[in-house]
Amino acid sequence: MARWCFRHRLVVLVLWVGALFGLGFTASTAGTDYANVFSLPNTDSKKAYDLMEKAFPERAGDTDTVVWKTDDGSVRDGDVRSRIEPALDEIAGMDGVGEVASPYAGERGAAQISEDGRIAYAQITFREQANAVPKELIEDVVDTAQAAGGDGLQVELGGQAIARTQEPPAGTAELVGIVAAAIVLFLAFGSLFAMLLPIVVAIAGVGTGMLATMLLSHVTNVPEVAPLLGSLIGLGVGIDYALFIVTRHRRGILRGAEPEDSAVTALNTSGRAVLFAGGTVCIALAGMLVMNLRFLDGVVIATSLTVVLSVLAAITLLPALLGLLGTRVLSRRQRRKLAATGPESEEASGLAARWSATVQKRPRSVAALAVVVMAVLALPVLSIRLGATDQGNHQDSTTTRQAYDLLAEGFGPGVNGPLQVVVEGAAPDSLVSGIEATEGVAQVAAVPPANGISVINVVPTTSPQSEETDVLIDRLRDDVIPEAGVEAHVGGVTAVFKDFASVTGDRLPYFIATIIALGFLLLMVAFRSLVVPLTAAVMNLVAAAASFGVLVAIFQWGWGTELLGIGKEGPITAFLPVIMLSLLFGLSMDYQVFLVSRMHEEWVHTRDNARAVRVGLAETSRVINCAALIMICVFSAFVLSGDMEGAMAGIGLAAAVALDAFILRTALVPAAMHLLGDSNWWLPEWLEKRLPHLAVEPKEDPVPEPAAPEGGASVVHGYIRAADGEPVADAAVTLMSKGGRQLDRVTSLADGSYIVSVPAPGTYLLAATASVHGARARQVVVDGEPVVYDMELTEVSEGEVDAVN
Repeated sequence: MARWCFRHRLVVLVLWVGALFGLGFTASTAGTDYANVFSLPNTDSKKAYDLMEKAFPERAGDTDTVVWKTDDGSVRDGDVRSRIEPALDEIAGMDGVGEVASPYAGERGAAQISEDGRIAYAQITFREQANAVPKELIEDVVDTAQAAGGDGLQVELGGQAIARTQEPPAGTAELVGIVAAAIVLFLAFGSLFAMLLPIVVAIAGVGTGMLATMLLSHVTNVPEVAPLLGSLIGLGVGIDYALFIVTRHRRGILRGAEPEDSAVTALNTSGRAVLFAGGTVCIALAGMLVMNLRFLDGVVIATSLTVVLSVLAAITLLPALLGLLGTRVLSRRQRRKLAATGPESEEASGLAARWSATVQKRPRSVAALAVVVMAVLALPVLSIRLGATDQGNHQDSTTTRQAYDLLAEGFGPGVNGPLQVVVEGAAPDSLVSGIEATEGVAQVAAVPPANGISVINVVPTTSPQSEETDVLIDRLRDDVIPEAGVEAHVGGVTAVFKDFASVTGDRLPYFIATIIALGFLLLMVAFRSLVVPLTAAVMNLVAAAASFGVLVAIFQWGWGTELLGIGKEGPITAFLPVIMLSLLFGLSMDYQVFLVSRMHEEWVHTRDNARAVRVGLAETSRVINCAALIMICVFSAFVLSGDMEGAMAGIGLAAAVALDAFILRTALVPAAMHLLGDSNWWLPEWLEKRLPHLAVEPKEDPVPEPAAPEGGASVVHGYIRAADGEPVADAAVTLMSKGGRQLDRVTSLADGSYIVSVPAPGTYLLAATASVHGARARQVVVDGEPVVYDMELTEVSEGEVDAVN
C-alpha cells in the first residue's frame, strides 16, 4: 500500500483534498446539533429532571441573568429604573428572547432585589438552548444591558449563552498548538518541508475528523466538548505518528536508500507500529463505554473517529507527500553531506546512546530517583474532589464571573446553584417546613403546582461547589423527605453534578480494570511476554496518579491558576478522570509500543536482554522525547480554549505526557527492565502455543529453498576468537538480512568454530555475541561459494553501541 501511494501520489492527494472539501461543504450546510446530554439513569436528580420537564415544558430555552448594582442609594430609585427598564424592554422585544422576568414586576419580582436594595437581577429566557441561540442575538443582549451601566451603576451578565461571547475565536488553541509544534519540528529536522509533513498530515486527519463529527451530531448525541477533545487528541497523535514515520524515512535516505524504498521500509516498520498504536488508543477510548454514561458515548465517537482518520492520513497521505518531496525531506546541509561523503553509519551515538549506557550501568539509582519524583507528584491526588466547574471559576475580568460574584454578594452564594425539590401532586406543608428548618438552607419558595407537579425552590447557604452543599443534598434526600412521608426528588444543576460525580466514582474502578486488561492482552500478544505488559500497566497507573496530582495542585488547590489565566480554583470536573485516563492510557501505550518493539526486535536477534534494552532506548528515546515535546505544546495550548474543561484536559495531558516520556519511558521502564533481566521476555510455553500472532514488526520474507546448481545456497564458516586469540565457545552466531531479519542462528563449538546456512547469494550481516564479550557484527558478501570468515570479540567500552544496531 505504501508503494502504491508513493507512486500514485497525485491520486491520493486529490482524494484527500476532495474528502476535506466535500465534508467541509456538507458540514457547513448542515450545521451542528451538539447535545449536552447528562443522562444518569436511576439517579434522584434524573427523576427530578423528568418531572420538571413534565411540569414546565415551555421553559425549554436557556435562562441567563442580568445583574446590576448601584454604588449609592437603591436599585428601586427612579434614576436606576429609568436606565434599566428600557434596556430590559428592548431585550424582551428581541427575536429569539422568550421572556424577561424583571425585579420591578410587582410582588413576583420583589425576591430579585437584595435586602440592602443595592443589587438586583432579571432573568432572560431564550427560545433555544445556549448552543442553539444565535451569537449575534447574545451579543445584542450583552451590549444593550451594559449600555445602561456607568455613572455608579455596574451591569454584568451571566449564564451559559452569555459565556459564549467570552470564548476566543474558534481554532485559537489549535493554531497556537500547531505553531508551537512547527517550531519543535523545525528544530528537530532542520528542514521546512520535513517540518510541514507531520503538520499537514495532522490537519488532514483532524479536519476530516471534526467535519465528520459535525455531521454525526445530527444522528446521535455528541456533546459540545467532544470536538474540542477530538481535536486535542487528534493533533497530538497525528503529528506524532507522522513524526515517527518521517524520522524513519529520513534515516533510510541518509543511510543510502532510494526515497521510494526508504518510504516503503518506513511505512512497513514505523507505519505498522503506528497502526498498532492507533488501535490501542481507540481501544482505550472505547473503554469509556464501560461507564454506561450516554454523555461519554459521543466523546468516544468523536475522539476515536479522529484518531482513525489521523492514522489513515499517516499511512496513505504521508507516503504520497514523501513521493512529492523526494530527497527534499532532508535539509540542504544533509543533502550536500550525503552527496559528498556517501551514506552515514548506522551506529547510534550522541546523548541518547550515552544516557542509555548510564541507565544500564546504574539501573537501581535511576529507578529509585524516578520513583521518588513520581510519588511526590502523585501525593495531591489523595485529596481529589470530583464536582463541576461553573462561572465562579471564570477569570475575574469576565462579566460572567462578576455577575456570579454580585449574585453571591446580594443573595448569598447558594443563589448561583439553587436546588429543586420536585413532588408529584401538591407539596405537603410538612415538607416545606421541614426544608425551611434544615441546616444549610437560606431560602425556600414553593411554586404553585403545574401539570400535577409541585416544585419547591431551595437556595443553600453555601456555594454550588462547596462540600457543605453536597451534605445538604444528602440530608434532604436521606432525612427531610422521608420524615415528611412523601415521595420527592432533589434536582437542579448542583444535584445533577453531585450524582454524576458519585456514579463516576462508583464505576471508575471497573473502567480502569477494563482498559488495563485490554492493554495487557494486546502487549502480551504483540511482545510474547507477561512481564512487559505487566510493567506497562503499573507504569500507566503511576503516570495517571502523578498527572492527576498535578491537576489537583493547579485546579483544586489553585497553585498558579491566576498565573496561567484559567480563573479560580474548584473541584475537578466529574467526567474528566474518565476521558483523561482513556487518552493517557492510549498515549502511554503508544510510547510503550515504539520503545519495546525496538527492544523486542533486538532480543529476538541476540537473546541478550541488557543489549536489547540499551539499544532499544538509545534508538527510540530521542524520537519519543521529540514527539512528547510536540504533544506537550499542543495540549498546553488548550489553556487558550476558553473552556475550563478543555484547559483541565490540556494541562493534565501535557503533564501526563511529560512525565510519561521524560521519566517513565526513558528512565524507569528501561531501568526496571535491566533489573528484571531475561524474565522480561518470559511467557509460559502452553500460553505461547495458544496466543494468536500479532506482528508489530514486518513479516519475515520466506527463505528460499537451497538449490544445488550454481548461484544457489551456500554457507559461511570460521572461528570466533577473543582479542588474545583464544577460541570463544558457546558464542551465539546469527546470520541476518541487511534489514536485520534473522535467517540462521548457531552456537560456536569448544574450538570456536561455527557454520551458518546462507539461503542465496547476496549481502548479509553476521553477528556474534558471547556472555563475557561484546557483540560484534560484520557485513559479508556471498556469491554462491562457501565463505570463510573469522570474527574477533573484544570488550565493549562504556556507551558504545555496535554497528549492526
